Amino acid sequence: MRRIPRAIATVAMAASAFALTACGGSTTPSGPVEGSWDDVVAAAKTEGSVMLYSSQKPANLDALKAAFTQKYPEISMDFVRGTDSEINPRVETENRTGTGIADVHMVTDASWIASASESGTFSTEIVGPDFDAPDYDRAASVKNDRFFLSSAAVFGLGWNTAAVPDGLETPQDILDPAYRGRIGIVNPTGIASYVDLYRHYAENYGEDYWNKLAELQPRVYPSALAVAQALTSGEVVVSPSVQPLVTEVDAGAPVDWVLPENPWGTPWYTEVLSAAPHPNAAQVLADFMVTAEGQAALNGGYAAALPDVPGAVERAQNIASPDPADLTPENVDRYSQEWSQLFQ
Repeated sequence: MRRIPRAIATVAMAASAFALTACGGSTTPSGPVEGSWDDVVAAAKTEGSVMLYSSQKPANLDALKAAFTQKYPEISMDFVRGTDSEINPRVETENRTGTGIADVHMVTDASWIASASESGTFSTEIVGPDFDAPDYDRAASVKNDRFFLSSAAVFGLGWNTAAVPDGLETPQDILDPAYRGRIGIVNPTGIASYVDLYRHYAENYGEDYWNKLAELQPRVYPSALAVAQALTSGEVVVSPSVQPLVTEVDAGAPVDWVLPENPWGTPWYTEVLSAAPHPNAAQVLADFMVTAEGQAALNGGYAAALPDVPGAVERAQNIASPDPADLTPENVDRYSQEWSQLFQ
């Protein structure tokens, strides 16, 4: 059993990402300038922009963008959001062709992280000073000086308060026939972290949990964000696995959430890409992401990599990473096929 208190939709492309694609990106990426951190920051301001690939909620990424721009108004930040299965191949292609668009990349795929951090194929070493802050705990948070813990998703139960005023307490509560056709679940096909989620539920809430839920004809969505949107609209009324609906509750949406006993979670690790067209701005964004301001912006409803972050629901270092050996592409494909036979 995992130690716990231990994302996602079609890529929403920023307009600037399309423009960069049309231009072919940078064909001569390089590392940050040599010298002091002040020299790196000065070079980043000259570069003037930075691009992040991530699967976090747009609201959190917007908050990060706003906080980063406030601290570094000379550097324009943008992001592209998608699932690991959508974004990782883009990172690989940009690295192979040398036409980088992304500068920084957040990923939850444990097998991909393990392989990439060991090989160093896609990333460059991080150089920012805030990785050495005592509260960040570099020894527990950085892999091979390339991948750094920036956040973690924790999943719980979600419901529409207009339809389910008494709420939920356990995943078994969702197996009520009254919810037939009104349950929202996420499609794990090809996404290692979601495959791990499904396995965790079977291990902790009953080997037949998903078989029983499949009998209730749940609605399948491409991401946890899409499930949250469906709960808000009333398209579905309950879900066994959503990220804490902090943003939605704060916005007045008719939803609520709770973490069950033994909730599932998965960490995000982030890398500065070796194909980054803005290598200095990439280092500045990476460093900002582990500051108090960056963590507060990034982690509303998530687990944070620093202690006592407002809005965070847990400490990311307390969330155990999935086992990369158990989430190889072959195993993920095999489980995806089994899931498809059960639910589709």
